Amino acid sequence: MLKLLSPRKWNPLKAHHRTPLNFLVSSHKSQSQFDLSSSGCSSESSNFLNSLFSRTHDRFFSCGYSSNPRNLENLCGIGSGFLRNHSLVQSKRGFCSDSGRESMEYDVVIVGAGPAGLSAAIRLKQLCLEKDVDLSVCVVEKGAEVGAHILSGNVFEPRALDELIPEWKHEQAPIDTPVSSDKFWFLSRDHALSLPSPFDNKGNYVIRHLNVVILPTTPFSLSQLVRWMAMKAEELGVEIYPGFAASEILYNKNHEVIGIATSDMGISKDGSRKDNFQRGVELKGQVTLLSEGCRGSLSEKIIREYKLRDKGKSQHQTYALGIKEVWEIDASKHQPGFVLHTLGWPLDNKTYGGSFLYHMKDNLVSIGLVVALNYQNPFLNPYEEFQKLKHHPAIKPMLEGGTVIQYGARTLNEGGFQAFEYGLVPGLALSALEHYILKGRSPWTLKHGKPDHEATDVANLHSPIHYPKPDGVVSFDVPTSLYRSNTNHDHDQPAHLRLKDPLVPEQVNLPEYAGPESRYCPARVYEYLPDDVGDMKLQINAQNCLHCKACDIKDPKQNIEWTVPEGGGGPGYSVM
Repeated sequence: MLKLLSPRKWNPLKAHHRTPLNFLVSSHKSQSQFDLSSSGCSSESSNFLNSLFSRTHDRFFSCGYSSNPRNLENLCGIGSGFLRNHSLVQSKRGFCSDSGRESMEYDVVIVGAGPAGLSAAIRLKQLCLEKDVDLSVCVVEKGAEVGAHILSGNVFEPRALDELIPEWKHEQAPIDTPVSSDKFWFLSRDHALSLPSPFDNKGNYVIRHLNVVILPTTPFSLSQLVRWMAMKAEELGVEIYPGFAASEILYNKNHEVIGIATSDMGISKDGSRKDNFQRGVELKGQVTLLSEGCRGSLSEKIIREYKLRDKGKSQHQTYALGIKEVWEIDASKHQPGFVLHTLGWPLDNKTYGGSFLYHMKDNLVSIGLVVALNYQNPFLNPYEEFQKLKHHPAIKPMLEGGTVIQYGARTLNEGGFQAFEYGLVPGLALSALEHYILKGRSPWTLKHGKPDHEATDVANLHSPIHYPKPDGVVSFDVPTSLYRSNTNHDHDQPAHLRLKDPLVPEQVNLPEYAGPESRYCPARVYEYLPDDVGDMKLQINAQNCLHCKACDIKDPKQNIEWTVPEGGGGPGYSVM
């Protein structure tokens, strides 16, 4: 269920009549929110929507074209084109702005074609139909196609989709594998202890394999679900532009957000323009929604620019890194709908995390490990911990004889009982108290510890961890896994991973923390290699980047800034 922060509670983005109204899509709870699901809106936000709808009734789109939601094919010549990368500057909607860039105006501009952004777009268009008005809605997505950057380790709980698209079961939604078995294990090195499951997955689904016209041979997952949602959004008149990275927030003279700009394309490493140079495009809207997912680059800019955490007196966000593979296993071992979660090994008692293993349809299994990024040991390597997990005697037999289809990684927002720093056993006891006794009604508010980057200890407090070599059967080296992620970037472009101080890696990170960036990154983007005189220097392999954002979060001195590369770069997930 998508929540949008009320602009009146976010003073810098306060709405005025006929001026841009802007919201930050958030996964956090706030005091004043409105809900884009069918369950309704708060009175304040409902008044905002009514005001916006009333100003758009029986008029032209703000971009100058009559309010026919199917104008997209005629105007841009791309038809239902959310699976492909197209040039925005060819659109007839463009006009020159003071910046020298093409500019397009919409009522609503949404950044990110994930579940949140597409749900917002769909619900807005549904409200338009209910009120007999029309808003022009645009969604811009940095992935080469919708779903290319979507990775999830979830069991799908359908209540929000029931509210958004009640007839989804009859409209070829890729969800038809109900949970059949729900297990929860505590792992030691050699054993698995079955515990009462704290999850209630009755009525939930494992997102399935799907064969449809758009991708007739591709196994299904959440990345495929958002493709289906994109089709539903386009049917309602939403314009979706994949392959364009939103890199800049646009402001008016009153420093109010009025939209976003996409990054320039066709720039070489040295900053010169290549033959295929294409200027970025300004997308302006009366409402701007940022639904970039965890640690969104524009969202972070807005939070810092307006000091939103300070004004809301909120704590810092904590994060985890999820690493995942999709396997095709032997049919005799496959149990459609089987769900398994684990705690314990391979992580130590001071490191929060756990694994998941879900049996989808057509002999596909999703397996992953989630590691909280507030871990202390700088020698810990989340990727290698995941490889160890697959060798556990209770898990390895499920995978043997199978084939890895795809690999990926992504950070996720964390919080709650994970914030306790008292170790695994006290954490389990507190979680049991919350789940079984208090039923989610605990009278206390939990506090986070240190920010994740500050939680990293100096190296001399720990011993190096020696990980076993991969066997090539159930465990693999990073290059092999990276190949399975379909990650690709143009090598000749400015680095999107930027060091605020180029001296920090060699003068601080390496001597004090033993170069943790070479381990927390699940794609070997960061390597320390000797130069001509034998001194170790940091090499950044930006073309390997999975867009997981771990470096932006975990770097001990917050010296790495993750920025968007050229649109269309990054992983190419299809079954994640």
